[in-house]
Amino acid sequence: MKTYQITSKQFLPISIDEGWDFLSKPENLGKITPPDMHFNIESQSGESTYAGQIIKYKIKVPPGIKMNWMTEITHVNAPYYFVDEQRTGPYALWHHQHHLKSVAGGIEMTDEVNYALPMGFLGVIAHSLFVKRQLKGIFSYRHQILNEIFKKT
Repeated sequence: MKTYQITSKQFLPISIDEGWDFLSKPENLGKITPPDMHFNIESQSGESTYAGQIIKYKIKVPPGIKMNWMTEITHVNAPYYFVDEQRTGPYALWHHQHHLKSVAGGIEMTDEVNYALPMGFLGVIAHSLFVKRQLKGIFSYRHQILNEIFKKT
């Protein structure tokens, strides 16, 4: 199984507590997900992120197929990081680390995703044709939206 990694870093002019308060609430995930993915939380255990939390949602993946996705929050160290891992969904492996670090004037937010696609060689082709570009687009969209939400005047 071929694995991939994508890392995204972003500065936000907010406190680590403000960042954690926003990012640790599953309902905010829909706010920072591109609209064309039709992201919808179906169910979740609990209001805020905790180790063992299960979140079930539906997404749309190219070429417009609706899929169920279930993740589990496996590690939490508030307000510094949490990890979500796919239990069912479009990937053969999905391990997503969310890190927050206080820096001068705000926080540095780092996302690191390690992932693999199903279907062997066909998954490798899909990755090069559209999956890698789609994931980069998702993080680019998140940067834009988070900058809008947290811009300081």
